[in-house]
Amino acid sequence: MKHYGLIGYPLGHSFSKAYFTTKFQLEQIEADYELFSIATKRELENFLNHSKLHAFNVTLPWKEEVAAALKELDSVAASIQAVNCVIKRNQKWYGYNTDVIGFEASLLQFTDLHRKKALVFGQGGSSKAVQFVLNKHQVPFLVIGRTSSLNTLLYQDLTKDIVQEYALWINTTPVGMFPLVEDCLPLPFEYVTHKTEVVDLIYNPEKTRLLTLAERQGARICNGYAMLVKQAEASYEKFCLADEV
Repeated sequence: MKHYGLIGYPLGHSFSKAYFTTKFQLEQIEADYELFSIATKRELENFLNHSKLHAFNVTLPWKEEVAAALKELDSVAASIQAVNCVIKRNQKWYGYNTDVIGFEASLLQFTDLHRKKALVFGQGGSSKAVQFVLNKHQVPFLVIGRTSSLNTLLYQDLTKDIVQEYALWINTTPVGMFPLVEDCLPLPFEYVTHKTEVVDLIYNPEKTRLLTLAERQGARICNGYAMLVKQAEASYEKFCLADEV
């Protein structure tokens, strides 16, 4: 029996247990997949030092912290310093980022990136994966966050000109995720038009408050379900590389 899991906090929104349990059954693999709620850095350190899992996924808020704790990262994870998939080989943890794979595939399915400019909402690990993909496809973008920096604007800095020039919106934050479904980023929806395209990485609820308000203004919308499935498929392939404990 092999053992896999997901770490994060909170985990009530996760679909991973059902996905991987079904996958193992279909592939006739003797394995289980459990959820591990980790709320503090001390708990994370203890998990990494003592877990007997063969491999695990990582979700909010630990993608960057896990990357910093691991000595072995693949080139993509090392570049963005965020991981969402970790496997054990030769008694060592190896970190990967399959969010990049999932986001790139779902984004290209949703829109043509030619001559697009993007606004990326959020500054965490998922944002870094999104930025990696946009850089790969030479899409100019601005990062929007709650703290200002050299490369980040504040939400109140968004003007009509910026919104209409950077017409591809990508939300990488958990704002609006179940159960806080009425929450929404402070965005100037009055400037959204039928030329605006909005991607929200959240998949529960199916249509967030952000997507609902943008759609009312005529925007094309896309939630995070396709990305979720595609990154899970890529994680499963990584899991098959994990050693026996």
